[in-house]
Amino acid sequence: MIQELPRKMPKYAQLVMGPAGSGKSTYCAMLQEHLKVIKRECFVVNLDPAAEDFKYPPSVDCRELIQLDDVMEDEELRFGPNGGLIYCMEYLMKNLEWLQDNLDAHDDDYYLFDCPGQIELYTHLPVMRQLADTLQSWDFRVCAVFLVDSQFLGDPSKYISGVLSSLSCMVNLEIPHVSIMTKLDILPRSSKREVRKYLDPDMQRLGVTSHGGKYQRLTEAICQIIDDYGLVRFLPLDRSDEESISIVLQHIDTAIQYGEDLEVQTRDFGEDPPE
Repeated sequence: MIQELPRKMPKYAQLVMGPAGSGKSTYCAMLQEHLKVIKRECFVVNLDPAAEDFKYPPSVDCRELIQLDDVMEDEELRFGPNGGLIYCMEYLMKNLEWLQDNLDAHDDDYYLFDCPGQIELYTHLPVMRQLADTLQSWDFRVCAVFLVDSQFLGDPSKYISGVLSSLSCMVNLEIPHVSIMTKLDILPRSSKREVRKYLDPDMQRLGVTSHGGKYQRLTEAICQIIDDYGLVRFLPLDRSDEESISIVLQHIDTAIQYGEDLEVQTRDFGEDPPE
């Protein structure tokens, strides 16, 4: 008789990405608190070597390995802020055993990776793709969570730019991807109504109204492709609304198939419910 080996349970990860100021750290703190309320624990991993203040207690902090200030002050390297940050991320990729050791130190299986705000890390440099591939080789189910500030998406031109940034990240990483429109809670009511029309926009109309002149046909063609394939749609996130947070989490859990390997909890209905 062949003995069946116990199946290894997967771990889960959100790579929280987006431009600087899009609310990545706030999102991580908010989601960690929300998960705590619904009796789900998660750990937050800081991957920003330039971070100074945290809205959450980081369980793993890349600054213990390398910091941006140290790189910029090195007389041999002489990097500026952007070059220094790329150097830090490439250094982390060369020392992935450090990250693996720190992740293995925790028993829980759900991680939020708070990533830096330099957009080039997600659009064309190989660093984040290497991280995503490595996590998957460690039995993580990974979802890219791309945040864009709702105040940035207030007109057709900016919306199309945000869509293309998210799309570039999606194509570069080739993992499940969720795009989120953040900071709806701080918008005036009139601005909220204006922004919400971009949750399911008429791309044909946007292509006509966003640009004129020689780029008109190009913009219309881009909008047509986005509309035909349904590649990017933003989920609204209002952190003052628990239902909004729950809907976002539900989409991400579905993308990474969270819970499919969890054991079903049963009890005898004749028993008293647990306290």
